Amino acid sequence: MTHQFDRTALREYDIRGIVGKTLNTADAVAIGRGFATRVRRAGGTRVAVGYDGRTTSVALEEALVAGLTASGVDVVRVGMGPTPMLYYAEATLDVDGGIQITGSHNPAEYNGFKMVLQRRPFFGADIQDLARLAECGDWESGAGSVETVDIMDRYVERLMQGFAGGTYRIGWDAGNGAAGPVIEKLVKLLPGEHHLLFTDVDGDFPNHHPDPTEEKNLADLKA
Repeated sequence: MTHQFDRTALREYDIRGIVGKTLNTADAVAIGRGFATRVRRAGGTRVAVGYDGRTTSVALEEALVAGLTASGVDVVRVGMGPTPMLYYAEATLDVDGGIQITGSHNPAEYNGFKMVLQRRPFFGADIQDLARLAECGDWESGAGSVETVDIMDRYVERLMQGFAGGTYRIGWDAGNGAAGPVIEKLVKLLPGEHHLLFTDVDGDFPNHHPDPTEEKNLADLKA
């Protein structure tokens, strides 16, 4: 079996596109198979997988896990959360790589995949290699296992280390993104006064676009 990606989805630092147009679940399976092949050929066996709160993320995660396990890698599912939580999982769990399904700051119709392999970024030539493996069907085969690990509380404890020793007055705008539940847990442990906005996860982003670099998206936080 071979697979061809839409070339516009193969970015420098991630694989990203409009779901249903330039990115789909077949792509997710192929990403899983290719990444698992790279992991196994580097001597690894386990990959952590996380996803954000977009409406398409669960289906892409299921397809990704199917691809990873079909190429013989064991998957550790860490569930929904922000991308740094996946990076934390990859750095602290007994795994050989990690993949986060996320559309980052892009509009709701986008989604994508950010990857790390053996504690290093996976980008550029690595992403092009996934396309090459897919086009050739040069994938390992196997039957990997799947387990679920709830890492959010440990991640929040790690975040707390950076806040030790102070009292704060902070406004938090989660923008209905996957960081919302993390922020809710974090502020319960922090001293000071905290004002939370839009911490409920909603992949349609009903309050504002999830890009804090645009001034208009900060209006609610400033109000």
